[in-house]
Amino acid sequence: MDVLDLARLQFAVTGCLHFLFVVLTLGLAPLVAIMQTRHAISGKPVFERMTRFWGQIYVINYALGVLTGLVMEFQFGLSWSGLTHYAGDVFGAPLAIETLVAFFLESTFLGLWIFGWHRLPKGLHLACIWLVTLTAYASAFWIIVANSFLQHPVGAVQQGDHLALTDFTALLTNPSLVMALPHIIGAGLFTGSFVIIGASAYQLFRRTQEQEFFRRSLRTGVVWAVAGTTLVVGFGYAQFPIVGRIQPDKFNGVLPGSALGGMILIGQTIQLVAMFVLLPLLIGNVLARSRWMHPILMLMTPLPFVAAILGWLAREVGRQPWLVYGKLSVADAMTPGLTKGMITASFAAFAGVLGMLAVVDYLLIARAVRRGPGAVPLGAAEPAEPAEAAEAATSPALTL
Repeated sequence: MDVLDLARLQFAVTGCLHFLFVVLTLGLAPLVAIMQTRHAISGKPVFERMTRFWGQIYVINYALGVLTGLVMEFQFGLSWSGLTHYAGDVFGAPLAIETLVAFFLESTFLGLWIFGWHRLPKGLHLACIWLVTLTAYASAFWIIVANSFLQHPVGAVQQGDHLALTDFTALLTNPSLVMALPHIIGAGLFTGSFVIIGASAYQLFRRTQEQEFFRRSLRTGVVWAVAGTTLVVGFGYAQFPIVGRIQPDKFNGVLPGSALGGMILIGQTIQLVAMFVLLPLLIGNVLARSRWMHPILMLMTPLPFVAAILGWLAREVGRQPWLVYGKLSVADAMTPGLTKGMITASFAAFAGVLGMLAVVDYLLIARAVRRGPGAVPLGAAEPAEPAEAAEAATSPALTL
């Protein structure tokens, strides 16, 4: 394997690992916001507990996902300086907006939501989690804007040895972007829902005492899994005419073609199962009481992640040998002077760090799921101070 192949493999591995965090973040954020909205409307304590429990899993994944994103940014300067030189004026614009606006705002609102329990007014606290969701989607939007430019470079002209941005609107209406964004949103809902389904099935299989909690969680997961799979499959097929027009040979290779057969098989199979098996079984809590099905649901949990990675591979590998399609090859985009030893060392470091973060993420989430909603510190009411407790115990209202 030469230097170029190693550099490509390095980016593919780290990109896949980072995307595992991203797709779960995009899925859990709106589901947690919906749970908190249901609590605000109904006032039922179970929805607040659901918000706190699944919100804690979201926070774990988000925090570790941020660290994987830093590794991805570092790779551009290390291995692909040719891309920065040639297309940085265009490609860098949406990435800068994503970092300065969407990501910073998302982190700010998430911090307000985490530390605002029982401090902020309920309406304002609810608004924070919805703003977290909107900014997470805004972040995804700008990332896909940048990626879509690599797939179909529009809004730029050649000036000397680099591209110059001439039409920012063209970036936002890129044909490669229009159908990809709702496809990614659907993939997020698909993934987040099945994490909730799998975790709920695990607790119900154990005959947890939190029956109502996990029955409601299972129901929420199934309903939104149907919505997510419908989006991901529908907008996935809607991309074929566009891809056929702008990249006619995209899926001719063995790897992108196989990844696309794999992604479609998983997506459509689970869509049919969710719509025609799981959804009807929600009536009368049949699914929650069908203990024999719970291990099957647990085994299905990783499948949306697998489908997401296959989709990413089909989109990216099918563009080869171009980094900016038709304009800049991958070989020309690689940083000059890199040696096999340098790439091998950075590959081991990046893959090791991201792999460790992925394992830690899984272990922390699995631990939170095993412990259940009764051991969730997120949003827990603070214990009263001893003086306040003594005053409350002797107040006239309590002694009458």
